[in-house]
Amino acid sequence: MAVLFAVVILAGGLGGCGISMPGDPDGTLERVSGGTLRVGVTDNGKWASIGDGQEPRGIEPGLVRSFASSISATPEWVAGSEQELTKALKEGDLDLVIGGFAADTPWATHAGTTRPYTESKDAYGKTVKHVFLVPLGENGFLLALDRFLLEQDVQA
Repeated sequence: MAVLFAVVILAGGLGGCGISMPGDPDGTLERVSGGTLRVGVTDNGKWASIGDGQEPRGIEPGLVRSFASSISATPEWVAGSEQELTKALKEGDLDLVIGGFAADTPWATHAGTTRPYTESKDAYGKTVKHVFLVPLGENGFLLALDRFLLEQDVQA
């Protein structure tokens, strides 16, 4: 009982100090809201495709455009390989990476992932749960993106 009381007092005290959880140590959500959302795109068929000098097409660029609109942001697209884009995400040069990533992506050691927003079947009939990659630790941004994706009805 004393521990519960201490937790309630601590939570109330932090709230009174203007601290909100979850937070973004690098301020991603605050920076991109009303600004520019830097999005890495790796080519992956119907999920995301980008040609020379063209706007990206596919399921995920459409979702990103809608999310960006919901936070009054403008997407800025950067094409590249998975390796290039995850490195740029880790270095803070990108805010989001898309390209049909599966929830069990090996890149999850270098980036955070959203909750799966849809499922598909691969060529072997295995269920694939799809995610976006985000900067590690930017939990406020991740929460806003997850909430947005949860409201979408994505048919793969």
